[in-house]
Amino acid sequence: MADLFDRILAAHTGIRPHVPVTTLEHSGHLSAETGCDVWLKTEHLMPTGSFKVRGSTNKIRTLGEEGRRAGVVTASTGNHGLGVARAGALAGVDVTVFVSDTAVRSKVDAIRACGAEVVVVDGPPLAAEAQARRQSEHLGKPYVAPYNDLDTMAGQGTLGVELSEQAPDLDAVFVCVGGGGLIGGVGTALKKLSPATRVVGVWPEASRVMLDSLLAGRIVETPEYETLSDGSAGAVEEGSVTFPVCQEVIDETVTVGEDEIARAMRLVADGERWMIEGAAGVAVAGLLRTAERYRGKKVAVVLCGRNIALATFLTAIML
Repeated sequence: MADLFDRILAAHTGIRPHVPVTTLEHSGHLSAETGCDVWLKTEHLMPTGSFKVRGSTNKIRTLGEEGRRAGVVTASTGNHGLGVARAGALAGVDVTVFVSDTAVRSKVDAIRACGAEVVVVDGPPLAAEAQARRQSEHLGKPYVAPYNDLDTMAGQGTLGVELSEQAPDLDAVFVCVGGGGLIGGVGTALKKLSPATRVVGVWPEASRVMLDSLLAGRIVETPEYETLSDGSAGAVEEGSVTFPVCQEVIDETVTVGEDEIARAMRLVADGERWMIEGAAGVAVAGLLRTAERYRGKKVAVVLCGRNIALATFLTAIML
């Protein structure tokens, strides 16, 4: 963790000015709803609509000149690919993104709009990831991992540094968990800079592979079902560097159902006039589920993204 923390501190300055510091906004609506002092980390207001731009920008920053000249390959359900596409465009690096055929169309279109080449792979996100890695090795191009990379995770960890600077007295922070890169980076930063802050990992009940792996003490396969939280869905790669970090930094785990995610998205729309994607709704739902334990406490919720099709969003908030 010491090496990862050093990488996070280097990323905190290194990714500027291409990646802005997002604001931490007080939510009177959610505070009244929960009895907590609720603050929202506005990652959905990032230029790409997601926190993922942090990790992808940092990874491309840390590549040598030869790696940048060769171009990079990645795999994504959408947000990571969009982050890599933007980072590549700003750095003059060619980007190829492999996506599952289940990826949200609007996210894939946005990746193409940033100038990246998109390759669609039949099968789940892990199949796209495996093919991207094979192509990376075959062509000798660096692979920019969505989560299974220390430099990517360090970029995500800059969010934790920002939280410690914006609210050093936080009692807890709620984070949606997929592959573990976001919570691993944020948790590592907070354990050093704000050790009294509890790191709460939240999963949709329909996609909880990292949670099941943590409970098993090793990375396991687990059933995946359709979820509003498509940005956090998918298996965790065997040997992922995020797994041992998650074992160390997550203090509390929560799972939430699809109705709870939809309600959380609706509450944010009602109170803040923000459209957020399902993964962000997961984190809000985690707070709603555990609000009694944090009543009167100062808590932050990471609104990790906004990239959701309007029709899907409207359907969700009408549930």
